[in-house]
Amino acid sequence: MRVGLLGFGIAGRVFHAPLIASTAGMDLVAVATTDPRRRAQARAEHPDAAVVTVDELFALDLDLVVVATPNRTHAEHAKRAIAKGVAVVVDKPFAPTSAEAEELVAAAATAGVPLSVFQNRRWDSDFLTVRGILGKLGEVRRFESRFERWIPEVGGNWRELGDPREAGGLLYDLGAHLVDQALQLFGPVSAVYAELDRRRPGAQVDDDVFVALTHANGVRSHLWANAHAAHHGPRFRLLGSEGAFEIDGLDEQENALAAGRRPTGYGWGHETRTGRLGVLGETTEVAVEPGAYQTFYAELRAGRVPVDPAGAVDALRVIEAAFTSARENRTVQL
Repeated sequence: MRVGLLGFGIAGRVFHAPLIASTAGMDLVAVATTDPRRRAQARAEHPDAAVVTVDELFALDLDLVVVATPNRTHAEHAKRAIAKGVAVVVDKPFAPTSAEAEELVAAAATAGVPLSVFQNRRWDSDFLTVRGILGKLGEVRRFESRFERWIPEVGGNWRELGDPREAGGLLYDLGAHLVDQALQLFGPVSAVYAELDRRRPGAQVDDDVFVALTHANGVRSHLWANAHAAHHGPRFRLLGSEGAFEIDGLDEQENALAAGRRPTGYGWGHETRTGRLGVLGETTEVAVEPGAYQTFYAELRAGRVPVDPAGAVDALRVIEAAFTSARENRTVQL
Protein backbone atom coordinates (compact mmCIF):
# COMPACT_ATOMS: atom_id res chain seq x y z
CA MET A 1 0.00 0.00 0.00
CA ARG A 2 1.64 3.21 -1.19
CA VAL A 3 0.99 6.00 1.32
CA GLY A 4 1.34 9.76 0.97
CA LEU A 5 1.41 11.87 4.13
CA LEU A 6 0.24 15.49 4.12
CA GLY A 7 1.88 17.42 6.95
CA PHE A 8 4.90 16.77 9.14
CA GLY A 9 4.10 18.62 12.34
CA ILE A 10 3.39 16.81 15.60
CA ALA A 11 0.61 14.68 14.09
CA GLY A 12 2.52 13.72 10.96
CA ARG A 13 5.99 13.33 12.44
CA VAL A 14 5.24 11.80 15.85
CA PHE A 15 2.18 9.69 15.06
CA HIS A 16 1.43 8.96 11.43
CA ALA A 17 4.84 8.58 9.79
CA PRO A 18 6.26 6.16 12.40
CA LEU A 19 3.08 4.08 12.55
CA ILE A 20 2.83 3.85 8.75
CA ALA A 21 6.50 2.94 8.45
CA SER A 22 6.06 0.24 11.12
CA THR A 23 3.08 -1.42 9.42
CA ALA A 24 3.85 -4.49 7.32
CA GLY A 25 2.60 -4.01 3.78
CA MET A 26 2.63 -0.22 3.93
CA ASP A 27 5.19 1.99 2.21
CA LEU A 28 5.51 5.67 3.09
CA VAL A 29 6.46 6.97 -0.36
CA ALA A 30 5.96 10.73 0.09
CA VAL A 31 5.70 13.43 2.73
CA ALA A 32 4.30 16.84 1.83
CA THR A 33 5.54 19.83 3.82
CA THR A 34 6.89 23.25 2.85
CA ASP A 35 8.60 24.16 6.13
CA PRO A 36 12.40 23.90 5.60
CA ARG A 37 13.08 22.45 9.04
CA ARG A 38 10.38 19.83 8.70
CA ARG A 39 11.51 18.94 5.19
CA ALA A 40 14.97 18.25 6.61
CA GLN A 41 13.48 16.17 9.43
CA ALA A 42 11.39 14.14 6.98
CA ARG A 43 14.43 13.39 4.81
CA ALA A 44 16.50 12.37 7.83
CA GLU A 45 13.86 10.19 9.47
CA HIS A 46 12.33 8.67 6.31
CA PRO A 47 15.08 8.68 3.68
CA ASP A 48 13.13 6.41 1.30
CA ALA A 49 10.20 8.84 1.12
CA ALA A 50 10.13 11.73 -1.33
CA VAL A 51 9.67 15.14 0.31
CA VAL A 52 7.25 17.03 -1.92
CA THR A 53 4.64 19.76 -2.16
CA VAL A 54 0.92 19.06 -1.81
CA ASP A 55 0.37 19.24 -5.58
CA GLU A 56 3.31 16.91 -6.20
CA LEU A 57 1.93 14.42 -3.70
CA PHE A 58 -1.47 14.32 -5.39
CA ALA A 59 0.23 13.73 -8.74
CA LEU A 60 1.72 10.47 -7.44
CA ASP A 61 0.23 6.99 -7.80
CA LEU A 62 -0.98 6.37 -4.24
CA ASP A 63 -3.27 3.93 -2.45
CA LEU A 64 -3.77 6.04 0.66
CA VAL A 65 -3.53 9.73 1.54
CA VAL A 66 -3.18 10.72 5.20
CA VAL A 67 -4.24 14.26 6.08
CA ALA A 68 -2.25 15.57 9.07
CA THR A 69 -2.28 19.26 8.19
CA PRO A 70 -3.81 22.13 10.24
CA ASN A 71 -7.50 21.64 11.04
CA ARG A 72 -8.73 24.32 8.63
CA THR A 73 -7.38 22.30 5.67
CA HIS A 74 -8.70 18.85 6.62
CA ALA A 75 -11.84 18.96 4.51
CA GLU A 76 -10.09 20.53 1.51
CA HIS A 77 -7.39 17.86 1.31
CA ALA A 78 -9.76 15.00 2.05
CA LYS A 79 -12.08 16.09 -0.77
CA ARG A 80 -9.13 16.16 -3.13
CA ALA A 81 -8.12 12.63 -2.20
CA ILE A 82 -11.69 11.37 -2.58
CA ALA A 83 -11.99 13.03 -6.00
CA LYS A 84 -8.79 11.21 -7.00
CA GLY A 85 -10.35 7.92 -5.90
CA VAL A 86 -7.75 7.32 -3.20
CA ALA A 87 -8.49 6.03 0.31
CA VAL A 88 -8.04 8.72 2.92
CA VAL A 89 -7.33 9.03 6.64
CA VAL A 90 -8.02 12.39 8.29
CA ASP A 91 -6.49 13.32 11.62
CA LYS A 92 -8.87 14.49 14.34
CA PRO A 93 -10.85 16.66 14.46
CA PHE A 94 -12.36 15.28 11.27
CA ALA A 95 -13.31 18.78 10.04
CA PRO A 96 -13.99 22.22 11.56
CA THR A 97 -17.77 21.63 11.36
CA SER A 98 -20.12 18.65 11.35
CA ALA A 99 -21.61 19.91 8.06
CA GLU A 100 -18.22 19.69 6.33
CA ALA A 101 -17.66 16.28 7.87
CA GLU A 102 -21.03 15.04 6.59
CA GLU A 103 -20.10 16.24 3.10
CA LEU A 104 -16.91 14.18 3.25
CA VAL A 105 -18.75 11.06 4.35
CA ALA A 106 -21.27 11.48 1.52
CA ALA A 107 -18.58 12.14 -1.07
CA ALA A 108 -16.59 9.08 -0.01
CA ALA A 109 -19.68 6.90 -0.13
CA THR A 110 -20.59 8.14 -3.61
CA ALA A 111 -17.03 7.57 -4.87
CA GLY A 112 -16.70 4.21 -3.13
CA VAL A 113 -13.55 5.44 -1.39
CA PRO A 114 -12.57 4.17 2.08
CA LEU A 115 -12.53 7.03 4.61
CA SER A 116 -11.45 6.95 8.24
CA VAL A 117 -10.56 9.33 11.06
CA PHE A 118 -7.45 8.95 13.22
CA GLN A 119 -8.99 8.55 16.68
CA ASN A 120 -5.87 6.86 17.97
CA ARG A 121 -6.82 7.18 21.63
CA ARG A 122 -9.35 4.40 21.20
CA TRP A 123 -6.19 2.29 21.56
CA ASP A 124 -4.81 4.01 24.68
CA SER A 125 -3.78 1.53 27.35
CA ASP A 126 -6.09 3.02 29.99
CA PHE A 127 -9.08 3.28 27.64
CA LEU A 128 -8.69 -0.37 26.59
CA THR A 129 -8.56 -1.23 30.30
CA VAL A 130 -11.76 0.71 30.98
CA ARG A 131 -13.56 -1.13 28.19
CA GLY A 132 -12.51 -4.40 29.76
CA ILE A 133 -13.75 -3.67 33.30
CA LEU A 134 -17.13 -2.08 32.50
CA GLY A 135 -18.96 -5.30 33.27
CA LYS A 136 -17.49 -5.38 36.78
CA LEU A 137 -19.05 -2.09 37.88
CA GLY A 138 -22.72 -3.01 37.68
CA GLU A 139 -24.80 -0.18 36.20
CA VAL A 140 -22.39 2.62 35.27
CA ARG A 141 -23.88 5.93 36.32
CA ARG A 142 -21.09 8.48 35.96
CA PHE A 143 -17.97 8.64 33.77
CA GLU A 144 -15.20 11.17 34.39
CA SER A 145 -12.37 11.73 31.91
CA ARG A 146 -9.53 14.25 31.92
CA PHE A 147 -6.68 15.48 29.78
CA GLU A 148 -4.85 17.99 31.97
CA ARG A 149 -1.51 19.60 31.27
CA TRP A 150 0.72 22.32 32.70
CA ILE A 151 1.53 24.76 29.88
CA PRO A 152 1.22 28.15 31.60
CA GLU A 153 2.33 30.24 28.62
CA VAL A 154 0.52 30.49 25.28
CA GLY A 155 2.46 28.97 22.39
CA GLY A 156 2.86 30.24 18.86
CA ASN A 157 1.28 27.48 16.76
CA TRP A 158 -1.97 27.59 14.82
CA ARG A 159 -3.86 25.74 17.58
CA GLU A 160 -3.63 28.94 19.67
CA LEU A 161 -5.08 31.22 16.97
CA GLY A 162 -8.49 32.76 17.56
CA ASP A 163 -9.81 32.64 13.98
CA PRO A 164 -12.74 30.16 14.08
CA ARG A 165 -11.61 28.77 10.71
CA GLU A 166 -8.53 27.37 12.44
CA ALA A 167 -10.66 25.17 14.72
CA GLY A 168 -8.09 25.72 17.46
CA GLY A 169 -8.40 25.45 21.23
CA LEU A 170 -8.62 22.51 23.59
CA LEU A 171 -12.22 21.52 22.85
CA TYR A 172 -11.32 20.73 19.23
CA ASP A 173 -7.92 19.30 20.18
CA LEU A 174 -8.14 17.14 23.31
CA GLY A 175 -11.92 17.40 23.41
CA ALA A 176 -12.14 15.44 20.17
CA HIS A 177 -10.64 12.48 22.05
CA LEU A 178 -12.64 12.98 25.24
CA VAL A 179 -15.97 13.13 23.42
CA ASP A 180 -15.12 10.24 21.10
CA GLN A 181 -14.19 7.99 24.02
CA ALA A 182 -17.41 8.85 25.90
CA LEU A 183 -19.51 8.08 22.82
CA GLN A 184 -17.66 4.81 22.29
CA LEU A 185 -18.36 3.69 25.86
CA PHE A 186 -21.89 4.94 26.44
CA GLY A 187 -23.45 5.77 23.10
CA PRO A 188 -25.54 8.69 21.83
CA VAL A 189 -25.90 11.95 23.75
CA SER A 190 -29.20 13.68 24.45
CA ALA A 191 -27.99 16.84 26.25
CA VAL A 192 -24.77 18.90 26.42
CA TYR A 193 -23.67 21.50 28.95
CA ALA A 194 -20.26 23.20 28.72
CA GLU A 195 -18.01 25.81 30.35
CA LEU A 196 -15.19 27.15 28.16
CA ASP A 197 -12.67 29.68 29.40
CA ARG A 198 -9.46 31.43 28.36
CA ARG A 199 -7.36 31.47 31.49
CA ARG A 200 -3.77 32.14 30.38
CA PRO A 201 -2.61 35.69 29.60
CA GLY A 202 -3.00 36.33 25.88
CA ALA A 203 -5.08 33.23 25.18
CA GLN A 204 -7.25 33.58 22.06
CA VAL A 205 -8.92 30.16 22.34
CA ASP A 206 -10.33 27.95 25.07
CA ASP A 207 -7.66 26.51 27.36
CA ASP A 208 -9.94 25.46 30.24
CA VAL A 209 -12.76 23.12 29.20
CA PHE A 210 -15.54 21.31 31.06
CA VAL A 211 -18.26 19.42 29.20
CA ALA A 212 -21.14 17.48 30.78
CA LEU A 213 -22.92 14.94 28.59
CA THR A 214 -26.19 13.17 29.32
CA HIS A 215 -26.27 9.98 27.31
CA ALA A 216 -29.52 8.52 26.01
CA ASN A 217 -29.05 5.53 28.34
CA GLY A 218 -28.85 7.78 31.41
CA VAL A 219 -25.10 7.73 31.98
CA ARG A 220 -23.57 11.14 32.67
CA SER A 221 -20.09 11.90 31.34
CA HIS A 222 -18.03 14.74 32.81
CA LEU A 223 -15.08 15.69 30.62
CA TRP A 224 -12.21 18.07 31.38
CA ALA A 225 -9.35 19.48 29.29
CA ASN A 226 -6.95 22.02 30.75
CA ALA A 227 -3.66 23.57 29.64
CA HIS A 228 -2.76 25.12 32.99
CA ALA A 229 -3.50 22.46 35.59
CA ALA A 230 -0.66 22.45 38.11
CA HIS A 231 -2.11 19.28 39.65
CA HIS A 232 -3.78 16.57 37.60
CA GLY A 233 -6.92 14.67 38.54
CA PRO A 234 -7.55 11.01 37.66
CA ARG A 235 -7.36 10.20 33.97
CA PHE A 236 -10.55 8.14 34.32
CA ARG A 237 -13.06 7.61 37.11
CA LEU A 238 -16.17 5.49 36.68
CA LEU A 239 -18.90 5.13 39.29
CA GLY A 240 -21.21 2.12 39.10
CA SER A 241 -23.89 0.47 41.19
CA GLU A 242 -21.47 -2.23 42.37
CA GLY A 243 -18.16 -0.38 42.53
CA ALA A 244 -15.85 2.17 40.99
CA PHE A 245 -12.72 2.29 38.87
CA GLU A 246 -10.03 4.98 38.86
CA ILE A 247 -6.71 5.35 37.07
CA ASP A 248 -4.11 8.13 37.04
CA GLY A 249 -1.50 9.18 34.48
CA LEU A 250 -1.40 9.10 30.70
CA ASP A 251 -0.83 6.47 28.06
CA GLU A 252 2.89 6.37 27.23
CA GLN A 253 2.74 5.66 23.49
CA GLU A 254 2.97 9.30 22.37
CA ASN A 255 6.15 9.87 24.38
CA ALA A 256 7.57 6.58 23.14
CA LEU A 257 6.96 7.52 19.51
CA ALA A 258 8.45 10.99 20.05
CA ALA A 259 11.54 9.35 21.57
CA GLY A 260 12.03 7.18 18.49
CA ARG A 261 10.58 3.90 19.76
CA ARG A 262 8.36 1.90 17.41
CA PRO A 263 5.50 -0.60 17.83
CA THR A 264 7.70 -3.29 16.32
CA GLY A 265 10.01 -3.08 19.36
CA TYR A 266 9.89 -5.40 22.36
CA GLY A 267 7.38 -4.48 25.05
CA TRP A 268 5.56 -1.85 23.02
CA GLY A 269 2.52 -0.46 24.82
CA HIS A 270 3.20 -2.26 28.11
CA GLU A 271 3.06 -0.08 31.24
CA THR A 272 3.53 -0.46 34.95
CA ARG A 273 0.50 1.73 35.77
CA THR A 274 -2.39 0.13 37.61
CA GLY A 275 -5.97 1.18 38.20
CA ARG A 276 -8.07 0.72 41.32
CA LEU A 277 -11.28 -1.32 41.18
CA GLY A 278 -13.69 -1.83 44.06
CA VAL A 279 -15.55 -0.06 46.85
CA LEU A 280 -13.88 2.54 49.13
CA GLY A 281 -10.89 0.93 50.87
CA GLU A 282 -11.63 -2.54 49.50
CA THR A 283 -10.02 -2.19 46.10
CA THR A 284 -7.86 -4.37 43.93
CA GLU A 285 -5.10 -3.24 41.58
CA VAL A 286 -5.85 -3.70 37.88
CA ALA A 287 -2.95 -3.83 35.43
CA VAL A 288 -3.48 -1.75 32.31
CA GLU A 289 -3.93 -3.39 28.96
CA PRO A 290 -1.06 -2.80 26.50
CA GLY A 291 -1.58 0.28 24.35
CA ALA A 292 -1.94 -0.46 20.65
CA TYR A 293 -1.83 2.55 18.30
CA GLN A 294 -0.42 0.25 15.62
CA THR A 295 -3.86 -1.39 15.37
CA PHE A 296 -5.24 1.55 13.39
CA TYR A 297 -3.00 1.12 10.34
CA ALA A 298 -2.92 -2.68 10.65
CA GLU A 299 -6.72 -2.69 10.31
CA LEU A 300 -6.54 -0.33 7.35
CA ARG A 301 -3.92 -2.50 5.64
CA ALA A 302 -6.19 -5.51 6.15
CA GLY A 303 -8.95 -3.77 4.21
CA ARG A 304 -11.06 -2.70 7.17
CA VAL A 305 -12.04 0.85 8.21
CA PRO A 306 -10.72 1.17 11.78
CA VAL A 307 -12.82 4.23 12.70
CA ASP A 308 -16.23 4.81 11.12
CA PRO A 309 -16.30 8.48 10.06
CA ALA A 310 -19.98 8.67 11.00
CA GLY A 311 -18.89 8.45 14.64
CA ALA A 312 -16.57 11.42 14.11
CA VAL A 313 -19.52 13.40 12.71
CA ASP A 314 -21.48 12.61 15.88
CA ALA A 315 -18.57 13.80 18.01
CA LEU A 316 -18.40 17.07 16.08
CA ARG A 317 -22.12 17.65 16.70
CA VAL A 318 -21.46 17.26 20.42
CA ILE A 319 -18.51 19.68 20.22
CA GLU A 320 -20.62 22.24 18.36
CA ALA A 321 -23.36 21.87 21.00
CA ALA A 322 -20.72 22.46 23.69
CA PHE A 323 -19.67 25.72 22.03
CA THR A 324 -23.32 26.80 21.88
CA SER A 325 -23.89 25.84 25.50
CA ALA A 326 -20.90 27.82 26.74
CA ARG A 327 -21.74 30.85 24.61
CA GLU A 328 -25.41 30.94 25.61
CA ASN A 329 -25.01 29.57 29.15
CA ARG A 330 -27.58 26.84 28.73
CA THR A 331 -27.98 23.11 28.24
CA VAL A 332 -28.33 22.13 24.59
CA GLN A 333 -30.65 19.27 23.66
CA LEU A 334 -29.59 16.98 20.81
